[in-house]
Amino acid sequence: MARTNYNELLDAGVHFGHLKRKWNPNMAPYIFMERNGIHIIDLNKTIAKIDEAAAALKQVAKSGKKILFVATKKQAKEVVAHHVKQINMPYVTERWPGGMLTNFATIRKAVKKMSAIDKMGTDGTFDNISKKERLQITRERAKLEKQFGSIADLSRIPAAVFIVDIMKEHIAVAEAQKLNIPTFAIVDTNSDPNLVDFPIPANDDASKSISVILKTMVEAIEEGLAERKLEKDKADEEERDAEELDVKAKSLEEMEEMDEEESEAAKNKARKLKLKEDEEDEPAKKTSKAPKGAVGKRPRK
Repeated sequence: MARTNYNELLDAGVHFGHLKRKWNPNMAPYIFMERNGIHIIDLNKTIAKIDEAAAALKQVAKSGKKILFVATKKQAKEVVAHHVKQINMPYVTERWPGGMLTNFATIRKAVKKMSAIDKMGTDGTFDNISKKERLQITRERAKLEKQFGSIADLSRIPAAVFIVDIMKEHIAVAEAQKLNIPTFAIVDTNSDPNLVDFPIPANDDASKSISVILKTMVEAIEEGLAERKLEKDKADEEERDAEELDVKAKSLEEMEEMDEEESEAAKNKARKLKLKEDEEDEPAKKTSKAPKGAVGKRPRK
């Protein structure tokens, strides 16, 4: 079953492309027709590409890896931040910092600097510096938060990148390609779909269009995370059951060993009692026997 329907995409204006004179010839397979000088996107192909991208993102989320969302254009910033916060994934909605992926170690240093400034506020360092220095550090912290706050939890290079408008985010696309990171993107009629691994032909200029597609992607990721949690819980339960079985088996072995020891002790006790009885009966037997040749003899005169 498709994750979205034709009417929902139509109402959101997903089918509206760019002006005919601005089109990219590589988008020809996804264009349905031209009307009033504007290209109309084939929504049937959009639905197929949405399902394909959603299935791939679900598997990435199920594997426990991070997906980075990139959207710095005005129409997409708030939409992306709103949807992506629900699944606790990293996102970039301000300026794309050059080398975000290719020079990830430096970006991590900036994120760690934020943590260091936060620590200064709690360990009393701020109390020992001047008001001017404190103000400078606070401003620097606010600047870092604005630029890197949404990727603070990104401790390693993401497993996939989702991009809104690959024309505007061409640096992000280039960096992902260089590192062979799978790319997912909303691609309009003025873009080249061959630059990304999972292109979704759609209107990337309308907030409603972006929201409909992004909502579907987020739902797929949530499914992947839920399945991962179920599998993890199942594995933990199986591990607990195995441990319980081991404990029970060990207890049974110990009980069997105890039974064997008790049985052997009982046998030894019975053997000792029998030996003791035999030893007590031996003198009685000796005294009860008459000397040989003494019976029926008369004394000499």
